[in-house]
Amino acid sequence: LCALVPSTRREGFLSSDCRSPFGLGPAEKESEVERTMSKNYESKAVLIEEIKTLVDTCQSAVLVDYRGLTVEEDTALRKKLREAGVTYKVLKNTYIKRAVDELNVTGLDEHLNGPTAVAFGMTDPAAPAKILKEFIADKKKMTVKCGIVDKQVIDVKGVEALADLPSREVLIAKMLGSMNAPITGLVSVLGGTVRKLLYALNAVADAKGETAA
Repeated sequence: LCALVPSTRREGFLSSDCRSPFGLGPAEKESEVERTMSKNYESKAVLIEEIKTLVDTCQSAVLVDYRGLTVEEDTALRKKLREAGVTYKVLKNTYIKRAVDELNVTGLDEHLNGPTAVAFGMTDPAAPAKILKEFIADKKKMTVKCGIVDKQVIDVKGVEALADLPSREVLIAKMLGSMNAPITGLVSVLGGTVRKLLYALNAVADAKGETAA
């Protein structure tokens, strides 16, 4: 049997289409499944490449378990992160694993359990950790899993050290303010910041040492 369907021609006339009125045949169904699988594969590949680019170009990244957040809380958190230049994404663990494996980032597998969201600091390495620490303290929800700095995985303490670093703007302001003060003032400002920075860097160094071992 033939059914009349709108033609794809420009004139828009009806033409005869001899597809079965009872649905797609076996060959057509197989082709449809193949097209769907191809689209899904392409979409997955694009997302993995996006994750790779973010991990490769970010100043830092913080992975969190976001369970328990309401829609309103999630929206408010995303807004705050976005305003700070932080890219925040909920991602499948399998996609994250595939992306970091291709970048030779090791030590992340043990943290890829349960729901995962990642905050990528694209300009300020302290921003994701700082905002998330304040949010978690306020809402008593979410937990930090780990962080990534310079393609090295750092533990929760390393993320806390990042959160305690002053933002770039605050650090510049402190340094400028100390230039008109006695040299001891500048040393004091830099001393506290350096100690916090060293702790974060030590966490990265430890991760590199474990990788080399």
